[in-house]
Amino acid sequence: MSAYFRRNIAALAGYVPGEQPGDENVIKLNTNENPYPASPRVFAALRKAINSSLRLYPEPLADSLRAVAASVYGVKPENILAGNGSDEILSIIMRSFIGPEDRVAFPVPTYSLYDTLIAIQQGERISVDYPADFSLPEALVAQNAALTLLCNPNSPSGTVVSLQDIERLARAVSGILVIDEAYVDFAESEGASSLPLIGRLPNLIVLRTFSKSFSLAGMRIGLAFASEEIISGMMKVKDSYNLNRLSLVAATAALQDMPWMTRNIRRIQQSRRQLSAGLRKMGFYVYPSHANFVMARKKEQNLKRLYERLKSQKILVRYFDVAGLQDCLRITVGTPQEIQALLKEMKAIGNNPTT
Repeated sequence: MSAYFRRNIAALAGYVPGEQPGDENVIKLNTNENPYPASPRVFAALRKAINSSLRLYPEPLADSLRAVAASVYGVKPENILAGNGSDEILSIIMRSFIGPEDRVAFPVPTYSLYDTLIAIQQGERISVDYPADFSLPEALVAQNAALTLLCNPNSPSGTVVSLQDIERLARAVSGILVIDEAYVDFAESEGASSLPLIGRLPNLIVLRTFSKSFSLAGMRIGLAFASEEIISGMMKVKDSYNLNRLSLVAATAALQDMPWMTRNIRRIQQSRRQLSAGLRKMGFYVYPSHANFVMARKKEQNLKRLYERLKSQKILVRYFDVAGLQDCLRITVGTPQEIQALLKEMKAIGNNPTT
């Protein structure tokens, strides 16, 4: 594996060597994991499923999960593909629609996996800079791309593009439009998802993950929603048994306890408001976040030293050592206690910048 791929694969979730410690005293706010556990129904279902049936292959098309998901999200099972996290679904999409020199367009900065998957398919990467407010770049429409990607809410900014702008983009682009909604459950508005659009936009694919709002990052489960024609084609590309039996059980049980997930969302939204307010009091500009993280900026100040100081105190946040983001930190919304500890330490560092 080349150094390029090793570097990019390691960077996908914010992994940095030495930053995945087992020390329970570490406050881990760098990989956007949910600070609260999955539904008790998930654990009960997993315990029940750990039996002799593990010797058998899982459902090849995840039919049981797709049926429950269709009921929850108001679509047909034929509109859904299940994958090993939305990362695998992004790979399936690339393999389905992109060959050598095909154009893939997306606004930047955004999720770094897109770069890696385009390179694997030998596609042509077309990046369009976000404006300062992270609104939809007008130039994205004109790229004549086979595939256009939009992370919404975006990472690392946490900002959202309106449904009106997404529909306009889908009708204007020449190819497939993918809306990556890994964080949409955390949006303040319940109408932020593009799912209602798939019935009238035949070139639209909407992605969801169980890693964030459902607290199942360790189980690797994702869903794609699209027209029956697109899903049928993608089914031919995916691996035969791409989701294991326990992941299917966990995802199904999680969908059957939506109130649990919603309760945790409300807790995270409240903590997000507290975190944002605390950062603003310390002079940071905090982008309006609709995700389970915030991006805090001190214009034209390199924040690597602050990141390293926090790390030395066993508080991990995300620093992007790339042009345009070196004056930013992305901070996962943890528990109220973790947020309080982070803000207290940042204030202490601010009062003693040379120590």
